[in-house]
Parts: sequence; structure tokens; C-alpha cells
Amino acid sequence: MRVSALSFGASSLGGVFHAINEAEAVEAVHAAVDGGINFIDVSPYYGHYKAETVLGKALRDIPREKYFLSTKVGRYGKDGVNTWDYSAKRAVESVYESMERLGIGHIDLINVHDIEFADLRQVADETLPALVELREKGLVSHVGITDLQPENLQWVIEHVPAGTVESVLCFCHYCLNDDLLTEYFDWFEERGIGLINASPLAMGLLSGRGVPPWHPADRRLVEACARAAAHCAARGYPIEKLAVQYAVSNPRIATTLFSSANPENVRKNIENVQTPPDQELVREVRGIIGDQMRVRWKNS
Repeated sequence: MRVSALSFGASSLGGVFHAINEAEAVEAVHAAVDGGINFIDVSPYYGHYKAETVLGKALRDIPREKYFLSTKVGRYGKDGVNTWDYSAKRAVESVYESMERLGIGHIDLINVHDIEFADLRQVADETLPALVELREKGLVSHVGITDLQPENLQWVIEHVPAGTVESVLCFCHYCLNDDLLTEYFDWFEERGIGLINASPLAMGLLSGRGVPPWHPADRRLVEACARAAAHCAARGYPIEKLAVQYAVSNPRIATTLFSSANPENVRKNIENVQTPPDQELVREVRGIIGDQMRVRWKNS
């Protein structure tokens, strides 16, 4: 898959962060594809199946050759309660259910979702072989894994046959306050594994509005990022713009996912990444964050 440097994460379509206007959410998907984005990522977990359902409505009017689609297995939910099931049986069922919700007959990339919540041995010995079988049957084209912790991604890849895992999705570790992922570039590239970066705003740390109440970051990191956001605002350069520009500027990352159910936000992000980040401001922001650079939070 040759994917756009900026890609569309559909978690917002599930109302994960706040209530959405469904018509606007559909328009946001169209705005992404019309703006040159050709990779869309979703999961049955987002909004407990809602994101896939809304995305399916949006995709009805978009030619299939215009986009690559990624979804996931393993993490679900019902009635607002998280559930996990990484069994081979549930993984296969989930793929068929996702295709039905999305209104498609083929998935370009199927991921094992958030393996930090799984028994990694089960992922290696059971979940991934089931997805590889679907790949061999032609129902999916590529197989990947996702996690907040790059160490887990590395462990699983080391415990499966070469070629099993074709891509990894890691979030919050290639952004203005944390570039840990750079230490893994060589390792993934040597194995021919594509790298998907997600959450360039570090789940709200790098935003003018600040973090949501549930954010797991330590208070000192939150405060450092808030100071950096205020500095960018004083310069007339929103930290959100700088963060997205920075995230897509590294050619060793295949694509960076952002999520929005607002079509204007989608268009703004597409416009922003047409120019490189202000490197002087990047250095200033990193200086403000200071000793909180690469500080990890629980499960990160």
C-alpha cells in the first residue's frame, strides 16, 4: 500500500470524544478523501461499533479504489463496557462483521487491536495465524498489530514467522513531546514492516484546550505541554498545527493518523501539512517541555 503521509482515523465517528453530527461526520470522511487522503483506519471498538457503521455510510458514495481501509480485531464493547477477545474464532467473526458494517467485501489491513490488553503469546500463536489464513484466502490483504508500547509490538514480531506482521501502529510516541519511536525505526525497517504513527496531539496534550480528564499523563508533563501550547499561541502558530506538521515530516513513518468528525478540521489539517513545520518553534517547544520529553505514563 502506498499511503498518504496524513491519514484519517475514524475513532471520532464513534463519538469517542464527544457527541457527533452524523451528517457532518460523513462529510468529514468525504473531505479527507477529496483532499488526497487515501488511508482510513477504524475499529469495532470505537463507539462500540458506531464508528464502523457511520464510516460505512460515508463509504457508500466513495469509489473503492480511492482508499485503503484498515480495521481491527480483539477489542470491543457493549453498553459502554469494554470487552476483549483475542481468540481465533472471535477474530474471524469480527472480520466478517466489520465488512458488513462497512459495506465492503475486502479489508486492506486487519490489525490486532491494543495487544497490551492481550496475552501476547495468544496473539502470536492464535490471533495472528487466524488473520494470516484470511489473508491467504484473499479476504484481507495485509496483517498488522497495534499498541501504545513499542516493546510489545517488538516481542510479538519476534515470536511469529517472518512476514506474519506487515505493519505496526503505535501512538503517542512520535510527537513533539515524545520521539521514542525513532529508536525502533531501524528494527522495523530491517524486517520490512511499515510504521503507522497515531495521535500526533498525544491524546490532547499538544492542544490549546488541554487534556481530557481521563488522560493518564503525569501532572508535570501536562503542565509542561500547556506551557508549550501557550507559547505557540503567543507566536500565532497553534500547537495543533505544529504537532501535525512535525508528525508527518519524517519520511521513515509511512503515515500519521489524525481523527476528526468535523469536515473543516479535516480540511485545515490537510492544508497545514502542505508546508513543513517551523523548526525553530519545534526547538522552542522541546525546550519548554524540557525534562518531560519522553516521559511515559502508565501502560506507555
